[in-house]
Amino acid sequence: MLSFKRLPRLGLVSLLVLLASATFNVHAEQDKQAEKYTWDLTELYPDQEAWHKARNTVLEQLKDIESYKGKLGKNHKTFYAGMQLISDVQRQLFRVYVYANLLSDEDLQIAEHQELDQLAQIAYAKFSEAVAWVNPEILAIGEKKINKFLKKEPRLEPYRFGLDDTLRSAAHTLDDDGEALLALFTQPMGAPSNIYSLIANSDIPWPEVKMSDGKTHRIDSAGYSRWRASPDRDERKKAFDIFWTEWQKYRSSVGSVLNAHVQNQVALSRARGYDSVLQRELDQDNLPEDIYRTLVKEVNNALPTLHRYFKLRTQMLGIDQMHYYDIYPPLVSLDKKFDYETSNKITLDAMSVLGEDWISKQKHGMSQRWVHVHPQKGKRSGAYMSGYAYDVHPYILLNHNDTYDSLSTLAHEWGHAMHTLFATEAQPFQTYRYTTFIAEIPSTSLELILQHYMVKNAESVDEKIFYLGSGLERMRATLFRQTMFAEFELSLYEAVENGEALSGDKISKMYGEILRRYHGHDEGVVVIDDLYANEWMFVPHFYYNMYVYQYATSVTAGTALFERIMEEGDAGVENYINLLRAGGSDYPHNLLKNAGVDLTKPDAFRAIIKRMNLIMDEMERLLAEKEKAS
Repeated sequence: MLSFKRLPRLGLVSLLVLLASATFNVHAEQDKQAEKYTWDLTELYPDQEAWHKARNTVLEQLKDIESYKGKLGKNHKTFYAGMQLISDVQRQLFRVYVYANLLSDEDLQIAEHQELDQLAQIAYAKFSEAVAWVNPEILAIGEKKINKFLKKEPRLEPYRFGLDDTLRSAAHTLDDDGEALLALFTQPMGAPSNIYSLIANSDIPWPEVKMSDGKTHRIDSAGYSRWRASPDRDERKKAFDIFWTEWQKYRSSVGSVLNAHVQNQVALSRARGYDSVLQRELDQDNLPEDIYRTLVKEVNNALPTLHRYFKLRTQMLGIDQMHYYDIYPPLVSLDKKFDYETSNKITLDAMSVLGEDWISKQKHGMSQRWVHVHPQKGKRSGAYMSGYAYDVHPYILLNHNDTYDSLSTLAHEWGHAMHTLFATEAQPFQTYRYTTFIAEIPSTSLELILQHYMVKNAESVDEKIFYLGSGLERMRATLFRQTMFAEFELSLYEAVENGEALSGDKISKMYGEILRRYHGHDEGVVVIDDLYANEWMFVPHFYYNMYVYQYATSVTAGTALFERIMEEGDAGVENYINLLRAGGSDYPHNLLKNAGVDLTKPDAFRAIIKRMNLIMDEMERLLAEKEKAS
């Protein structure tokens, strides 16, 4: 349909392991909260008064949009004027939306900023209602007349792809009344996600426990993320058991909330004439279902490779039997700090393989106040890039704490930002916005480029093993873990579509079965305790509708494009950047095929599995070399 799809709450969210919240460490150095380490929102609006004025202007223009209802088909001039007005209002709305989101995320405890964010969401909902009639009217005008308009009015060319997409979706577009009715449910449909967020982030009274440092620590999401990676096995088991025991108390409630979300989406799919939620979600970007099915099939076929990784981890941790709480501690410690300036320099050095134009753009962006860098009290955790302010520039939120993971996250988010820069430079507003299916490709490929650089420049065998192990863990978390989530999510939708009931207990049973299969529980690879089958309650992405599989397909495509860069040099770089420049000017499957990657076929998935095995070959060689030397 014409580009009025939902706007993600945080732009492009990037997490190595879903919901691994950033731990807030108070920085002793006062200058870490200095102005240069925060983003400059005055480039969007000079102050909140200007923002309110812009929002009110958007709301006032909604009446102008509605004045075109029933008139778009009059002639090519009227049609263009209506399309241009809608585009202009949407462009302003995105800027309004971004400002409120970013201001809110600086400190979630400031009620005034949260209210601005809600006002922005209300404005977007009103816009959705105001344009609900547009797609049905375009369909009523018909393909033949639309094509005549395109021939007579050259200024309509930027709208061609969107119009073709709307015409393609005719079978699933309702009439004016139907679309208007569905638009009214935009906010209520989001209620399960909002309720879940309140339970997960506000309502659970997380317990506190004394750890080996002699201090008492709260085992909330941040505490869990910290202590599950402890080198002390008893500590990480304690963190697992406390955290998941607390979640289990809410299993019935969270199960009911997730069931409500799944039921909503199944009903919405049926209202639009789809056979399934999977069909609807993939149809949004004209993706063949073979992509989803091939991903799940190939990853399941590759479970022996995942189990090989777990066995290597068991060996390196020096334990007899691996349990689920042994997944997160690093295989090798790295006594290095990567402060923000160092991380920027390393990232630029690593990205030199992408050419001078790339480096020039990224260096300029890094010299500006586009990034909110360090953790601070009340700041949103994790990391993301927001690229919806077309006329300004991308913004990046980090929680940089001077670790290698922070360095890798920085490179990842700059992959998103560079994608946005190349797309806005090459595309008009109507086609610069790339889909989520494409979005995670540059971010994951930049992680690979960084890892390649770090391994090449490692100063010791242990350091090299650390970077290789980090890369392996990212493949596990991004390819296998996200596919596991995707397979589980699909099973929820299919259960409801088949008339089955979902409860918290049943959802835990379904999740536990998939979790054990992926981790080789029955084969004795990784033991999964019953308590840990509650993990599904910790994943907010299950409220995002078939979102998680795209992490897995993206890392697969990103790996394929990275290998072309390494093998072909300038030609591989040009192929890669051309994909970024394309923005959303074509369907993502077509864009990827043009770049040489077809995810309906098993080749790319098998190639990333091969790469994973080669990394383990190298690690085992280095470990043997190290043992021999000792």
